[in-house]
Amino acid sequence: MLYDKDIREPLFDFLEVTYGKTRILEEKTMGQSRADIVMVTPEALYGIEIKSDADTYARLARQIEDYDQYYDYNMIVAGTSHAANVSRHVPVYWGIITAEIADGTVDFYMLRSPLPNPRMDWKKKLQILWKPELASLQEWNGMPKYKDKSKMFVAGKIAERIPGKIPEEKLKKEVSDILFERDYNTAAEVVAEYRKGEIQKLLEKTDDLQERLELMTEQAARGHTFSGGGVRKSGRRRKQKW
Repeated sequence: MLYDKDIREPLFDFLEVTYGKTRILEEKTMGQSRADIVMVTPEALYGIEIKSDADTYARLARQIEDYDQYYDYNMIVAGTSHAANVSRHVPVYWGIITAEIADGTVDFYMLRSPLPNPRMDWKKKLQILWKPELASLQEWNGMPKYKDKSKMFVAGKIAERIPGKIPEEKLKKEVSDILFERDYNTAAEVVAEYRKGEIQKLLEKTDDLQERLELMTEQAARGHTFSGGGVRKSGRRRKQKW
């Protein structure tokens, strides 16, 4: 019997051999579910759900709904006990990888390659990015900064420009570039410095003493620690937090 822990590490190697340049992010919250693996390639994001021999399909329908909102392609990795019937439980555009023990090691087979996800929601996908990362997309695509708006608002504004003002393939590559370059060791500093800069701009715009005091207090408090899911970058970087 194959368990999740038996599948993950050799799966990362299989994905790297199959897809080339990749970055693996683990345990990413999406809607009401959590993606086991998010694979970043230069052109797209792949959501990957693992169903080991110890797992059931009880939550899969809900998980599929969530994966389909966030990722360009989706796949399921199925243990031996699921191999014969897994195709009946996922949409036809989902890829299927089977995993089984062969000569004492885990062997993978691409039973069905994934097709483009027709249900991906750009507004959801863009919310994977941090606010400073969205700001980079805005700059690259000549957009207003919307500096006092929420991440959800900014993601929506970027999504509104697809495909008329921002070609979809261009934006896919830009999102992948950002995620390849994301440094989890400096995540707290990046977000804190971005927020401090935003607060400074607000300070320069207001003469209200109470508002200035509140803004300066928040500015001084920047620099909280950061935590989230795991990372692996082309076999060299792992076990950091999303």
